[in-house]
Amino acid sequence: MQKRKLILEDGSVYEGIAFGDDTYQVGELVFNTGMSGYQEVLSDLSYCGQIVLMTYPLIGNYGINRDDFESLDPAVFGFVVREYCETPSNFRGDMSLDTFLKQKHIPGIAGVDTRAITRKLRNSGTMRAILADSDANVEETVKMLKATPYLHDQVARVSTQKPFPIPSRGKKVVLLDFGAKHGIIRELSKRHCDLIVMPYDTSAEAILALHPDGVMLSNGPGDPKDMQVAIQTIRELMGKVVIFGICLGHQLIALACGANTVKLKFGHRGCNHPVMNLATGKVEMTSQNHGYAVEAESLKNSELVMSHQALNDKSVEGVRHQRYPIFSVQYHPEAAPGPEDSNYLFDQFMELMEKERV
Repeated sequence: MQKRKLILEDGSVYEGIAFGDDTYQVGELVFNTGMSGYQEVLSDLSYCGQIVLMTYPLIGNYGINRDDFESLDPAVFGFVVREYCETPSNFRGDMSLDTFLKQKHIPGIAGVDTRAITRKLRNSGTMRAILADSDANVEETVKMLKATPYLHDQVARVSTQKPFPIPSRGKKVVLLDFGAKHGIIRELSKRHCDLIVMPYDTSAEAILALHPDGVMLSNGPGDPKDMQVAIQTIRELMGKVVIFGICLGHQLIALACGANTVKLKFGHRGCNHPVMNLATGKVEMTSQNHGYAVEAESLKNSELVMSHQALNDKSVEGVRHQRYPIFSVQYHPEAAPGPEDSNYLFDQFMELMEKERV
């Protein structure tokens, strides 16, 4: 079996078994706690520029099925697992995980101590890393890792380049694509929304010219503060149309309203995170994938109030505007992978558009 190394910027080296492609790129090493859903994780464009480690020990056992994907082309820079299953067993499977990663030029490594790496990231925070050949010079690689800046153009890499419609007979919704998961489109289409998906840098003028009932701000990768054009667009849309934001969209709403965002030590990634709806007191299990969060104290500088709160670390998981029909959540109500406790938020979006139309 071919060997491969995972090298971290702190000098840590983990040698394991190579699978997938041998195209190596420096990425931010992060971990996901989901016990299933590796296909959805791999195809989530919010992971653009990151090397993803799965804490669940067995990966690949149900192969690959494109029906479960959240984008057409994955943007992850690497995949780290404890045990890779070489003989998947699933009647829906089209190919093995190894074959898929080779097709998409994504390297993988198996047979490493993912528990130890996860503990390191929890203690030290996420860090730059690279998958490399077994004979790679560790000292030179670590120097290169430390000198490599983090990406700041991830959204431009994953957003649609041209607008495209998904017609229906219901409410007209503009989906501003920062790296949107297909689950968002599925939930809106189930509610018969007449969708048009627009590039991330579309102007407010161009959006309003379509006379939408609502605007959906999607999830996406990277630092929300890099998205100054989108922040200004949101400011110009406020008070003129219903706005619903998810994940990166949630962070951009906060910044547009005068609040602040901060980078988390190791982020929230998985499908088992408890969040409390502060209006109802109900606790919902949520699917999450984000490395940044809205700073709770900074909400005092805005017209936003917290609507949802994480029970693990008390971070802001949702906000709503006190004057305008604007609300957002940090987690993923489209839940792919993950529980479907919170997809009622799409119904609230529909109700708000109906109310504002009247």
